[in-house]
Amino acid sequence: MSSSTKSATLRYTGLRLAIFAGCFVVVAVLAYVGVIPESFGAANPLWLLLLSMVVSAPLSFVLLRGQRDAMSQEVAPRVDRAMSKLRSNQGMEDDADDAARSA
Repeated sequence: MSSSTKSATLRYTGLRLAIFAGCFVVVAVLAYVGVIPESFGAANPLWLLLLSMVVSAPLSFVLLRGQRDAMSQEVAPRVDRAMSKLRSNQGMEDDADDAARSA
């Protein structure tokens, strides 16, 4: 993996985690203040994590569009190469199977 691919992937992942962490802090503060329910039964941490994930997912989708596109442009050629190798290997296997069946 080239350094630019690692860089784009790490940048996207880091920003995604930062958005989640920010949402978690905001949700925790809102729960502490009493704006949203602090918990359902004894599931306080789980409730806050779930709510943070639900809030951060659409934010990440909108805010990180550029980083996601940059990462996909760098990863797409590697995926294409892997897919062409897979097709080539499948073709060789099919040829060998056909040869074995006809013999």
